Amino acid sequence: MKQRTWPGPSEASRFTSLPFSKLHDKEKRSRFSSIRASSATTKSNSKSSSSSQPPPNGDFSMLPFDILTKIAAPLSLPHLQAASSVCRSWREALLPLRESMMLLRWGKRFKHGRGGVKANLDKALDSFLKGAARGSTLAMVDAGLVYWEKGEKERAVGLYRRAAELGDAVGQCNLGISYLQAQPSNPKEAMKWLKQSAENGYVRAQYQIALCLHQGRVVQTNLLEATKWYLKAAEGGYVRAMYNVSLCYSVGEGLPQNRKLARRWMKRAADHGHSKAQFEHGLSLFSEGALLKAVMYLELAERGGETGAGHVKEVIHQQLSASSRDHSVNQANNWRALPATR
Repeated sequence: MKQRTWPGPSEASRFTSLPFSKLHDKEKRSRFSSIRASSATTKSNSKSSSSSQPPPNGDFSMLPFDILTKIAAPLSLPHLQAASSVCRSWREALLPLRESMMLLRWGKRFKHGRGGVKANLDKALDSFLKGAARGSTLAMVDAGLVYWEKGEKERAVGLYRRAAELGDAVGQCNLGISYLQAQPSNPKEAMKWLKQSAENGYVRAQYQIALCLHQGRVVQTNLLEATKWYLKAAEGGYVRAMYNVSLCYSVGEGLPQNRKLARRWMKRAADHGHSKAQFEHGLSLFSEGALLKAVMYLELAERGGETGAGHVKEVIHQQLSASSRDHSVNQANNWRALPATR
C-alpha cells in the first residue's frame, strides 16, 4: 500500500517522515455527537416558540424546517432515509438533502471515472456544488477538495468552513489543515478546528494534532499529549498512528519504553498494510530466524515501495530452497490487509 503523506518539514527522524496527510473526503464519519450539539445550540437560539418547546404530543412535524435541515446536513444517505421515515413532514423537508446524495454519487463517478462515465473534473465539481447548495456537508467537502486540487484555495476553504460550522468532522479537519498550510499559517484557528474534529472522533484529525504536538509545528512540543492523540487515532484504526505508537514505545518517547508493545503495534500496522511497518517487522522476524515469515513481510514492503526490503529479501533467499521461496511469494500474493481507517 503506497503511503501518501502531506508535505512536511524535516525528514531527520522516522517520525517526521510521516508528516501531514492529504485533505481527505472519506464518507465514513462520526455524526451523532455533532448532531446532538447542533440541535441543542439551534434550539436554544431560536426565537420560535415551536422550536424552544418539545413538539406537543410527540408531533415531530412541528420542528421548524430550517432547524431540521441544519441538523441533518452532515447525514449520509442511510441516516437521511431513516430520518425521512419519521413522518411525511420530515420526508418533504429532507427531500433536498436526499437529492444531494444522488448528486454526490454522480460527482464521485465523474471525479474518478467510475460507473460507466469518463472522468471529468468540471462535471464532478458541478454535481458537488449542486449537492452543497441543497445543504449536504458531504458535498461541500468534496467540492472543496476539487477547488483545492484546482488551486482555488479560498473557495475550498469557504466550503470547508460551511461544512465545519454545520458539525461535519471531515470539514473541520480539512479546514484546520488549510489554516496550517496557509501563508502565513494560522495556528490558533488550525488547532481549534482540528480539536473539534478530533473530539468528534475523526481519527485523521487526532493524528494531525499528534503530529503538531510531536514535531512542535505551530504549537509547543508536548510528547505526552502527542502520544495520547497517537493512541486515540491508532485505536480508531488509523494505520500511520499505529506505526508512530510503535516507534514511541520502541524509543521511550512520550511513552514508557516497552519492546513488547512496540512489537505489537508494529505488527498491527504491518498487518493493516503500512509498508514501512512491514519492512521493520520483516527485519525483526529475520533477526529471530523466522525466515519464511520475514520474506513474506519483506516482499509486501518491497511491493509497497520500500526498495531496501528487496535487498534484505535477496539475502534471505540465498538461505532458502526454491520451494520455500515460491511458498513465501505465494503467501504474499494471497495476503490481504486488515481493514483500516484511511
